[in-house]
Amino acid sequence: MWSSALAFCLLLTAFPGGDSAPPHPKYMLLVPTVLHGGSEEKFCLLLSQLNETVTVTLTMGLPRQNHTLLEKQVTDKEDDSCVPFQTPKLDNVEVGYLTLLVDGDTLHFTSRRSVLIKPLQNLVFVQTDKPIYKPGQKVQFRIVSLDEKFYPVSEQFPVVYITDPKGNRISQWLNVEIKNGLTQESFQLSSEPGLGTYHVNVKREKGDLVIYSFSVEEYVLPKYEVQVKLPAVVTILDKEVKVTVCGRYTYGKPVLGMINVHVCRKFTERYNPCPDEEDGVCEEINQHAGPDGCISDVVNTKIFQMRRTGYEMKIIASAKITEDGTGVEMTGEGSAEIKSSLAKVSFRQLDSQYKRGIPLYGQVFLEDAGGNPMSNETVVVYVGDDGTNFTYITAQDGTAEFSIDTSSIQLSSLRIKVSYKTGGYCPRYRWLAASYEEDTRTIKHFYSLSKSYLKIQPIHRTLECQTVEEVHVHYILTPEGVGEARSAVFHYLVMAKGGIAENGKHTLEVISNQEAHGQFSFNLPVGINISPSAKILVYLVLDSGEVIADSITLTVQECFGSKVKLSFSPTEALPGSQAHLQLSTSRASLCALRAVDESVLILKPEAELSAHMIYDLLPLKDLSGYDHDGKFLEEPREDPCLSLEPILLNGIYYTPSNPEGDTDTYRILKDLGLKVFTNTNIRIPVVCEERLGRGAVQFSSFAVSADFGMEMAPMALMHSTEVIETVRKYFPETWLWDLVETDADGNADVAVTVPDTITTWKAGMFCTSKDAGFSLSETISLVAFQPFFLDLTLPYSAIRGEKFTLKATLFNYLSQTIRVAISLEDSDQFLAKPTNLQEDGYCVAGNGRITLSWDVALKSLGEVNFTMTAETLTGEGLCENEIVSPTQGRKDTITKHILVEPEGVEREETQNAMICGKGSEINEDIHLKLPEKVVEGSARAYFSVIGDILGTALQNVGNLVQMPYGCGEQNMVLFTPIIYISEYLNKTNQLTPEIRSKTLSYMSTGYQKQLSYKHYDGSYSAFGQQYGEGNTWLTAFTMKSFARARAHIYIEEKLIADALTWLSNHQKENGCFRSVGRLFNNAMKGGVDDEVTLAAYITIALLEYPLPVTHPTVRNSLFCLETALGGQNSIYTKALIAYAFTLAGKMDIRHKLLQSLDEQAIKKDGTVHWQRPETSDDSGLYRDPYSRAPSAEVEMTSYVLLALLSKPDVSDEDLTLATQVVSWIIKQQNPSGGFSSTQDTVVALQALALYGSLTLSHDATRTVLLALDKTPVAKFNVEDSNRLLLQQIALNEVPGDYTATVSGSGCLYLKTTLRYNIPHPKEDAAFTILLTTEPTTCDQKSLKSFAILANVSYIGKRENSNMVLMEIKMPSGYIPVKSSVKKLPQSNNLIERTETQINKVILYFESLSKDIQSFSFLVEQDIPISNLQPATAIIYDYYEKDDFAVTKYNAPCSAKDGGSNE
Repeated sequence: MWSSALAFCLLLTAFPGGDSAPPHPKYMLLVPTVLHGGSEEKFCLLLSQLNETVTVTLTMGLPRQNHTLLEKQVTDKEDDSCVPFQTPKLDNVEVGYLTLLVDGDTLHFTSRRSVLIKPLQNLVFVQTDKPIYKPGQKVQFRIVSLDEKFYPVSEQFPVVYITDPKGNRISQWLNVEIKNGLTQESFQLSSEPGLGTYHVNVKREKGDLVIYSFSVEEYVLPKYEVQVKLPAVVTILDKEVKVTVCGRYTYGKPVLGMINVHVCRKFTERYNPCPDEEDGVCEEINQHAGPDGCISDVVNTKIFQMRRTGYEMKIIASAKITEDGTGVEMTGEGSAEIKSSLAKVSFRQLDSQYKRGIPLYGQVFLEDAGGNPMSNETVVVYVGDDGTNFTYITAQDGTAEFSIDTSSIQLSSLRIKVSYKTGGYCPRYRWLAASYEEDTRTIKHFYSLSKSYLKIQPIHRTLECQTVEEVHVHYILTPEGVGEARSAVFHYLVMAKGGIAENGKHTLEVISNQEAHGQFSFNLPVGINISPSAKILVYLVLDSGEVIADSITLTVQECFGSKVKLSFSPTEALPGSQAHLQLSTSRASLCALRAVDESVLILKPEAELSAHMIYDLLPLKDLSGYDHDGKFLEEPREDPCLSLEPILLNGIYYTPSNPEGDTDTYRILKDLGLKVFTNTNIRIPVVCEERLGRGAVQFSSFAVSADFGMEMAPMALMHSTEVIETVRKYFPETWLWDLVETDADGNADVAVTVPDTITTWKAGMFCTSKDAGFSLSETISLVAFQPFFLDLTLPYSAIRGEKFTLKATLFNYLSQTIRVAISLEDSDQFLAKPTNLQEDGYCVAGNGRITLSWDVALKSLGEVNFTMTAETLTGEGLCENEIVSPTQGRKDTITKHILVEPEGVEREETQNAMICGKGSEINEDIHLKLPEKVVEGSARAYFSVIGDILGTALQNVGNLVQMPYGCGEQNMVLFTPIIYISEYLNKTNQLTPEIRSKTLSYMSTGYQKQLSYKHYDGSYSAFGQQYGEGNTWLTAFTMKSFARARAHIYIEEKLIADALTWLSNHQKENGCFRSVGRLFNNAMKGGVDDEVTLAAYITIALLEYPLPVTHPTVRNSLFCLETALGGQNSIYTKALIAYAFTLAGKMDIRHKLLQSLDEQAIKKDGTVHWQRPETSDDSGLYRDPYSRAPSAEVEMTSYVLLALLSKPDVSDEDLTLATQVVSWIIKQQNPSGGFSSTQDTVVALQALALYGSLTLSHDATRTVLLALDKTPVAKFNVEDSNRLLLQQIALNEVPGDYTATVSGSGCLYLKTTLRYNIPHPKEDAAFTILLTTEPTTCDQKSLKSFAILANVSYIGKRENSNMVLMEIKMPSGYIPVKSSVKKLPQSNNLIERTETQINKVILYFESLSKDIQSFSFLVEQDIPISNLQPATAIIYDYYEKDDFAVTKYNAPCSAKDGGSNE
C-alpha cells in the first residue's frame, strides 16, 4: 500500500503580462490532515510571482520534539520542486502543528495548521480453512502480516487466543512469531462445544486487537440436495409464477425420482382458531423428474390473491424428492418475495455541485422488482421545480448517463428528480396498490466571485490496473476571472490511500480580459498506487487571487503488485487418483494453498479471502474532512468577515445573511481531507455577526427550493429496508492446507492425491514475496468424479433375525450404454436372495442407472460387511436390440457394514487381578459362567494383560465410563483423570510425544466442553446457565481441575479466579460452605449433601489448587473440619477429612482418622476396602461376586488411599496397606480402565496414579500363560518396553474355566471381560418403565412415522433417585425426529438434557420420584426392515447402576402381528 503522503503544495500562481500594477505574491499550501509516522513521505513546493529572494521554512511541532521538514532559499520568481522526507516515528496518535514561514526583505508570510500523526501499523488478517465447523473437528488458521504497501513483514504477537460464544478463552498461544509474513496454527474442537460464533483474537504489541470469526454448528451431509427455484421476487400484478425443483447429488449429477411440491401463501392471521385449519392457500404439483433431475411448472397466482393483505408477502414452495429404487426421501424449500413496487429508478452517480455554464453529469439506474436491470426503457429527469425535464433510454445494464446544460439555471441549489412511471393510487381496504419508486436529490451551486468555473468530467466505470486513463476538464473563465493574465496554469493532484499519489499541471494560453472556455485533458496512469479509490483535484488560481476547483472520485480495480496463477492438471480426476497442482508466481515466493469442497464457498462467500478483504485492512483508503480519531482539527477562519449595513426598502430593514446553499473551494479541499495554507480567496465571504440584526427579515443569496435544501437518500424515507432471505446448505471438507515455496523462476509443482469424495474442489492461494509483495490467485476447480460406481442403501443397525432389503444402485455417467455384472460377495454372516437376478448381466443406458435388490436375513452378531462388485462385461451383447461393446473395461467395488445386535438386554461381568510376583509362579483362576437364560450366540469374552497400573485407562481415555457424557460432572471424566495419567507418565519417564499429544488433545476438548456448563457468575452446574443456579460441589471440582491442568494446556486464569471468588462468597461464618444448586448423587448419605463433607471436598480442592493453608478461605474451611471432628461422621466423610488434613500437613489429626478408618475397614482375601454400613456383607443384600462395587465405595476407598500416600515420607508399612487397597480397587475397574461413575473414576485414577509413581520398578520379563482345562490358549510377555501395551485375545470357549499362570518378578494386571445378552428381565426393578406407540396399528402412515410414548417413575427404596439416564433404542430402520426430541425439556421440567444418535435417544432426568413422568417424541422410517423385532429401552440411576429397569416395545408394523415393514 502507498503510505499516506504528506504533500505540501505551496502555490503562488499568477498570470504574467499586462501593464497594470504588478500582481501580489500569493501562496497556497495543501497538507493531508492525517499523516503516518515512521514512513517516507514527500512534499511539493511551488512558488510564483516572487519579487525578491525569500527563505522558505517548514517545521513540524510535536509535544516532545520539533522537526524541520524544509529549509531552502528561493531566488527565482517561480519554484517547483518535490522533496522526500521521513516523518518522525511515534508510538501513539498525536496532534502535530505545521508552521510555514516565507521570509524576505519585504515579504513575510506565516501560517500554522494542525495535523494528526498516527503510528504506522501493519495489516494483519486471519484465514481459516473453513468458515464453519462441526463439533470435534480441527480448526486450522493462518495469521498474515503485511505492511501498508502489501509487503510481508516479520513481527511477534504477544498472545493469540480463541474465544467461544460466551467469551471464554479456550486456547492460547504466546509470543507467536510471524516469519516472511505468515504462520499457521490449529486446535481441536471438543465433541460438544458451545454452538455459535467463535473468534480468533490476535493481540499486537501496539495497535488494535485483530479479530476473526468462524462458526461451530451441527450439520449432516445429505446423500443429495433438493434445489427449489422460484423468482426471487414476484409482483402483485404477476399472473403466474414458475417453480423449478431439481435433485442433485453432491457430485453434481441429477437425482431421478418422484417430486412432490406444495406452493403456498400463508396467512398472517388466522380467521378460525380450530387446530385443523389450513394456515394458507396452496397448490400441489406431483411429477416424475426428467433426465436432468428436474421438473418445472407454472402456478397461476389467482389462488394466492396477490393484492390482498392478511397474507405473508412471500410464496413458499416446499418440495420432497423420493429417489427411485431406494425410496430415500429428501426435502428442500424455496421462496419468492411478493412486492407491490413494480420498478425502481435511482441516481447511481451525480455531481455534488453544479457550475453555471458547465454541464451537470449523472447516471441513473432502472431495476425491476427483483433488482434486475431494465434495458431500453424511458426514464425522465426533472430539473428544478418548473417542470423542465429530459428523457433518456436505459442501456443493456439498466443505466442511462445524462448531462444537463446549466447555462440558464440561476438557483443557488437545484432539485433534480428521476422518474420511470407513475401508478394511479386508489385506496381500498385490505388492498395493495402497485407503485414505482423514484429518486430525488438536491445539488448545491459552486460559488465563484468572478463566475468562473472548471469541471472534471466524471468517470463512472471501474478503472483497470496497468492502464492509462484520459481525464477531461471543462472550464469557463470570465473576463473578470482572466484579468491581465496571458496563461492559465491548471494544477491537479490525485489523492489515494490518504496521501497524494500523483501530481501535475496543464498550461493554456489566454487573452487578457477576455472570456476563455473549452476543455483539455491529461493522462493518468492507473496502478496499485491509486487502488481501490482515488480522488482527482484540479484547481486554478485566478489573477484576482480567487481559486476555483473541482474534484471527482475514481473507482479502481483492487489489484496487487504481481500476478500469480494456480492450475490443476488434470482438471477432472478419479477419486483416489494422482493430480498435480502447478504454481506460477514471482520468484522465491511463499504460497499458502487451500482446497475445500465447493459447498464451503457457497455457504459463506463473504468469508472468502479476496482482494476486497485485503484492501479493507488499510487504515485509510479515503481521506475526508478534519475530524479524525476524536480530534477536531479545523482552524477558525482567517479571512475577514464583511461589514455590511442593513438595507432600508419601503420602510422595512433587510439585514444581510450568510449564504448557505452554495459551496466553495474550501469545502472541496476539506472533503478531500486537505489542510490549506493560503493568502488566496477560497471561501464564500461571510457577514460579520455583529451586523446581523435582530427581528429583521433576512435575505439569502440563494432561492429556497421546495425540499428546504435537504438532501434525501433515494427513497429512504418512503420505503422500509428490504430483507433478503437466503437458505444455504453446507457440506464441509478441507483437502489442501499447505505452504509451498516456489523456485528462483517462481514455479512449483505439487503432487496431490484426490480424496475419495465425489465432488468439486475449489482451490486458491495467496503468496508473499520480498520483491513483489502480496498476491492472490483466482479460484480454480478440480472435479473429482467417477463415471461408473455403485452405492448401497442399508440401515445403520438391526437385530439378529430381522430381514431387510439391500439395495444397490449402479450409476453410469458414461455416454454409451454398458452391460454389467453385479454380484454380492457370499458370507456366512447373512443369507441374501436376489429379487431380479439376470445371469447374462444388466443393461445400463448412458447417463442412466439401475437399482437391484436382495432380501437379506441376518445370521451373526456384530459388524456385518456387505461387499458388492460391478464390472462391465467383455464381448458384444444385446441391449434392447442394440449391440453393446465396451470400449474400456470398468470395475467398482464397495463395502459397507451394518451393526447386528442380539435380542434382549446386554450384561457385562469383569474379573480384574493385580498379580505381584517375586519369581515363583502364581496361578489365577478365571471362571466364566453364564446364567440359565441367555440369548443364544450372544456370549463373548476377552482376556487382556498389561504391565502398567494405568495402562488400560490410557488406552481408553475417551471411554473411561461406559455411559453418556452429557452433563457438567460427567464431562470432567474426559478431562481430570487425564491430568493424573499425564503427570504419572511424566514422573515415570513414560510420556512419549505421541501419548502427550493424545492426552493434551483430550484435555483441550474437555476444557472447551466444560465451559458450556459455566454460569456468568463464575460457577458451574450440571446442565449450564439455563438450568438454575451454579453448584457448589461441581464449581470446586472444576476449579481444582482447571488449576491443575494449567501446567499442561492453556486455561484462562480468570475462570479459576472467578470460581474461587464464587466459592469464597458462599463460605459461611463457621468456615463451612453453603450447598447451592442440586447435586445429583444423593446416595452418598452424610456425603456431599452434608455441609461437613462438602467442606471437606472443597478444602481438598483448595489445597490441590494448590492454595496455602494460610489462605483465608482454606484457613476457615479447616476450622470447619476441626470443629466437626467431635461429631458422628460417616465413613465417607472421614475418608475425605483424612485426605484433607493430610494435604494440610496436620498429621496428628490424620493419624487419628486413619486409625478409626482402619477399624471400620473390610479386610478380605488380601484386600482392604471400605463400604457403607447399609451395603455391608451382613446387611442381607446379595452382591454378585463379579459385579462392581457402588461408586461411593470406590470413591471413599480411593480417598483413604490418597490419605495414606500423600504425606511426605511414605513408609513400607504404608505401602503394604496401600497395595491391599489397590488390589481391591483394581477389581472394581470396568473393561476400559475406569469405574462405575464420574467421581469414583476421577478419585480412583488419581489414587492409582499416585500409587504407581511410588511403586514403579523396572522389572525383568514377566510371562503369562493362559490355559483352558490345562490346554494352552495363549502366552503373553510383559517387559518395560511394552508395559503400556494392552495385549488382548478373544476367548472362544464360553462358559469355561481358565487359569492364568504368571511367572517373573514384578506386578502386572489381568482383566477378563464377559458379555452376554439375557431376555428382558421380569424381576423387581427400581423403576417403572412403559413404552407404547401412537398409533398402535399398522397402516401406510404408521409405517413411515409414529410417536413413542413413555411413562417412567422411581419405585426404589429411597424417596427420590439420583440423576437418571434413559436410553431408548429405535426399532431397526427407524431414526428419531431430532426436532421433536429437542422439545422434550420444554414439555417436562425434569428432563434436563436430550441427545439424539442414529439409533438411540438418551434422556437425562434431574431425578425421579414415585410420580409418573410422561413424554413422547416422533420417529420416522429411514430404511425398510421386515420381521421387525422389539426395540429395547433401559432406565438407570447414574450413581447406583444396580437400580435400573428394562423394557421392550414394538413398532406398529412389526413381527409381533405379522405386519410387513416394507
